[in-house]
Amino acid sequence: MKLRILVTGGAGFIGTNFVYHLMKRYPRYQILVLDALTYAGNLENFSSEIKENPNFRFIRGDVCDAALVLDLVREVDCVVHFAAETHVARSIFDDRKFFKTDVLGTQSVANAVLRNKDQIRRFIHVSTSEVYGTALYQPMDEDHPLNPMTPYAAAKAGADRLVYSYWRTYDLPTVIVRPFNQYGPYQHLEKVIPRFVSSALLGEPLTIHGDGTAKRDWLFVEETCKRLDLVLHADDADVRGQIFNLGSGFDLDILGVARTILKILGLSENLITFTPDRPGQVQHHISSTAKAEAVLKVHPCTHFQEGLEKTIAWYATHRTWWERMLSMRRVEIVGKDGTFQYY
Repeated sequence: MKLRILVTGGAGFIGTNFVYHLMKRYPRYQILVLDALTYAGNLENFSSEIKENPNFRFIRGDVCDAALVLDLVREVDCVVHFAAETHVARSIFDDRKFFKTDVLGTQSVANAVLRNKDQIRRFIHVSTSEVYGTALYQPMDEDHPLNPMTPYAAAKAGADRLVYSYWRTYDLPTVIVRPFNQYGPYQHLEKVIPRFVSSALLGEPLTIHGDGTAKRDWLFVEETCKRLDLVLHADDADVRGQIFNLGSGFDLDILGVARTILKILGLSENLITFTPDRPGQVQHHISSTAKAEAVLKVHPCTHFQEGLEKTIAWYATHRTWWERMLSMRRVEIVGKDGTFQYY
């Protein structure tokens, strides 16, 4: 089997890792990457070997460009839709672009899939665990109520439900995946683990929002790619119209993450500092993995410590990649009292 796959947002964090995964494991597949190359996308993520591969093609463009998206979807068998604005703090400062990209962009992709329904065998929409809000019960399964707590989460919830409606209305071959907190190579410094890692490598303070007790489920990005691979190649009867969490079932609070990074690097916990909590903070996320294990046959994943060691090693040897982002580790937002704050 030789698939032609459109990866939207493929020059971002998970998209980049997924493209590498596909091209290494399936060298005959044709991969089209569509990315607007905003601050979070980087064409330099791809090696010259990838760029020069005749089965790889990069298109710079916006998922809100419906005509462009339609033209690209006509060329492929599968669509994996990552393209989105994804940073919680940025959504608090400027939420309009989040709804434009995350909701209207998703509508462009879903409508293009609809117009090519007969040839598209799989449409994977990459949602987020943020649509759930704080856990009402643990672990959080795919039936957990949706209670988004930030503009970003609300935009992604809208896109999530939009794709679901296209499946219900048009019976499109959709699968929705909801990744929990991801980490690994190529992640922007605005996210907590690369922000902590870069600060530690520079000997700077690791700043924690609130008291550090907020817990997250952590999944190493290599494991994420393996699970997306399973979704992509699963039997249609098993996954069509389904939703799958992409999580590890392992949770650790933010303070524990900071301490672990410092311990791996042999640095003092005195580098940890605190700042007032971010508005809309989710207190606890932990994924149920039962459905993914039962349907996709997901196996136990990389231990958090091992994945973190690999991540730190990557950032330590790719300083030129992330040093240009140092000014973007903090984002200005509007607080509840109308004042501007940095997070």
